[in-house]
Amino acid sequence: MTISLHRRARQPRRVAVMSVHTSPLEQPGRGDAGGMNVYITQTAVEMARRGVSVEVFTRATSSDQPPVAELAPGVLVRHLPAGPFEPLGRHELPAQLCAFTSGVLRTEAFHEPGHYDLIHSHYWLSGQVGWLARDRWGVPLVHTAHTLAKVKNAALAHGDTPEPRTRVIGEEQVVAEADRLVANTDVEARELVDLYDADPAAVQTVSPGVDLDRFAPGSRAAARAALGLPADAVVLAFVGRIQPLKAPDVLLRAAAELVRERPELRERLVVLVAGGPSGSGLEQPEALRELAGSLGIAGSTRFLPPQAGEALVDVYRSADVVAVPSYNESFGLVALEAQACGTPVVAAEVGGLPVAVAHGESGLLVPSHRAGDWAGALAHVALNPGRRAELAASAVRHAARFSWERTTDALLAAYAEAMRDFRDTALEVAV
Repeated sequence: MTISLHRRARQPRRVAVMSVHTSPLEQPGRGDAGGMNVYITQTAVEMARRGVSVEVFTRATSSDQPPVAELAPGVLVRHLPAGPFEPLGRHELPAQLCAFTSGVLRTEAFHEPGHYDLIHSHYWLSGQVGWLARDRWGVPLVHTAHTLAKVKNAALAHGDTPEPRTRVIGEEQVVAEADRLVANTDVEARELVDLYDADPAAVQTVSPGVDLDRFAPGSRAAARAALGLPADAVVLAFVGRIQPLKAPDVLLRAAAELVRERPELRERLVVLVAGGPSGSGLEQPEALRELAGSLGIAGSTRFLPPQAGEALVDVYRSADVVAVPSYNESFGLVALEAQACGTPVVAAEVGGLPVAVAHGESGLLVPSHRAGDWAGALAHVALNPGRRAELAASAVRHAARFSWERTTDALLAAYAEAMRDFRDTALEVAV
């Protein structure tokens, strides 16, 4: 391993970001694109504003993609050929890691030694690549897991497929090799230590943020008009990838329970689902529509494709409540975005959601996935205007505690510490 001994702890000049299985240029809510894409995009852009160049390495999924694309000034996305020019499932990607890693190393080889100061890998597949590049380049590796196989397997949705042993072993290897592990919450930090034997000194909690300029309170009437929703509707919204892990079926079952309990709601209720099939949800892409029909609420359920920009803001603003019923979430960016728009959230009490949602203040946390429990929580918020208004005001204040600027501050501090410790270790080895 080649070590540059002259490096001092400082803000990095150039960061190599590994995002093997999904590109920050992809639309969140479709395929494997989700909160991780938002995280990478927002932090990369914010770092570039501060003079840190960022290069994101991702797998090319089409021959039409340019080898290099500019995401924003100072942020490049490099599309590396690795396997066929088509989307691949995450279980198919380990076979392409050798080709992808080769592309990463060849890219760096065209530059002078020390071109990259640090590697930040996202998800375990990227961590495998980052680990090898770290050893070749002699720079520290910072890793963010985003989700953990052992945690997911402990809370599987009914009928969902467990994460394979290959992934568990891969995650254990990355945890052992990374110089810094960035967790989204203290809960995730404890999981890394307790379940993966991570060194506590190497784990740092950095909460994700929310774009407080884009996601802000606005006219609910205007948002509903833009979406073609009745002004007096009771709107329950779900935003995200349609797969068992995200549990949109829980919202549909709860909505059906509400209609059974309060038949007068049938004419006003709108269940708004914005997202596309993903993961194991691709095996039955029409399953959620079929469920709505079998529950007798097909006429009350409206499906939208993944939304971006102001269209996504309109979805949040139009809702009386946004539901996040996931079986596991490392954080839950949808919950933050909704609250920033002034919409209370009802979320499952799992993973990082108790951090993203302040129970009883900005929304409610439900400790189960039973339809009756969810129906009660949704009714408490959506059908009680006074309580909803209280929660909405607190939701905006709660979301204001999170910003991508604060997230980037903390990441850059973690980078500086990782670079310092890496340099000190290298000096000790040299001596």
